[in-house]
Amino acid sequence: MDPLAWLRDSDPALRWQVESALLPEPPSVWKTTRAKVATEGFGARLLALQEPDGQWAGGAFFPADADPETEVGQPWTATTWSLNALREWGLDPAVLRDRRTAELLDEHCRWEYDDLPYWGGEVDCCINAWTVMNGLWLRADVTGIVDWFLEHRLTDGGWNCAWVEGSTRSSFHSTLNALKALLAVDVATGGTDATRAARRSGEEYLLRRGLFRRLSTGGPVAPWVDEFAYPFRWRYSVLNAADYFRQAAEFDGTPPDPRMTDAIEIVRAARRPDGTWLQGAVLPGRVWFDVDVAEGEPSKWLTFHGTRVLAWWDAAD
Repeated sequence: MDPLAWLRDSDPALRWQVESALLPEPPSVWKTTRAKVATEGFGARLLALQEPDGQWAGGAFFPADADPETEVGQPWTATTWSLNALREWGLDPAVLRDRRTAELLDEHCRWEYDDLPYWGGEVDCCINAWTVMNGLWLRADVTGIVDWFLEHRLTDGGWNCAWVEGSTRSSFHSTLNALKALLAVDVATGGTDATRAARRSGEEYLLRRGLFRRLSTGGPVAPWVDEFAYPFRWRYSVLNAADYFRQAAEFDGTPPDPRMTDAIEIVRAARRPDGTWLQGAVLPGRVWFDVDVAEGEPSKWLTFHGTRVLAWWDAAD
């Protein structure tokens, strides 16, 4: 099997990224494919589910009909998750701007936590991170949430969604999601000395631990560090983290940090002889539709991310 041909034979949401990053095709080719995200496949299907008030499933983080007594896992159909998917798939944000999505969410969408306004964020680091990224994408004012991240960085350099319960130690999951938001700020606006310093401290938190180790013992922080599944959602893995550091290094113009070496080898070891990565255990919960294969099958999304990370690392090496 030719892995690149296999990857290219996919939904436009993935195909344009394969054409752009792995083949690579000229911009005239991959931009044409990227434009199809709005009119074909996953992107078109999800756009069709947007409601007149700008929301999906009638809620900010949870669908309006969510029932914690009967739901199996976190529902993934509400507004934040739908915006995350469209942004990650490369939808042209002008499509949602033409629909006045940012303005409609400002008028109609409130967080389930304390009924707070959507673009003001809430108290969860990961939720606030996605809101920053989606807000920058849609040109909403999220400066207040960016400042919130600067104020809620913990003394060890990272972040933890459980800070509100009193946690003073950073979380791998929360720190990675916060870093993605701060990188988006720096890319979109140039950032400030404060945002760049916060990003460096969060990166150092993960790099000191080799992206997967406990600082105290040097052993793996948890089994989930090498459990890869798409969509990534909120979950940390060394593949998810390595892909962030790839993006950050390309933006900053810096080489890969050698402290990532063992983590990269975990990613490499998961690659099968045919060049693919297998889908892991996907986080349970209601979805609009499936965008990848079942557990144990070769995943095009994971294969794309794994191939791109290794190509970046090996080119620098």
